[in-house]
Amino acid sequence: MSGRRPALSGYRILWLLVMFDLPVGSKAERRHASGFRHALQDQGFQMSQFSVYARHCAGKEAAERYIKEVERALPPAGAVHILTFTDRQYENMKTFKGKKRERGRRNPEQFVLF
Repeated sequence: MSGRRPALSGYRILWLLVMFDLPVGSKAERRHASGFRHALQDQGFQMSQFSVYARHCAGKEAAERYIKEVERALPPAGAVHILTFTDRQYENMKTFKGKKRERGRRNPEQFVLF
């Protein structure tokens, strides 16, 4: 073994998409919804759309770790969906603002730590 790390594959690199619909009718519900959004941001998720957050993961193990963290932060009510997909699938995403198509999203730069 030469000590070199294998190249990261677009099929092994994963994205997590957290989509949620949380009640906000009462002050307590708004506090829970806000706390959930902040927990996602603290874990490195970025808002893609309102109530839709995405995060880049280096592999399946990392994705599973973040899913468990999201589960720990779940509010007492509402619906939360977590979708996992590959970097290759992410590259195929089409984004529109109104009728105008935006340029494709760039994947984040990644640092390799030894």
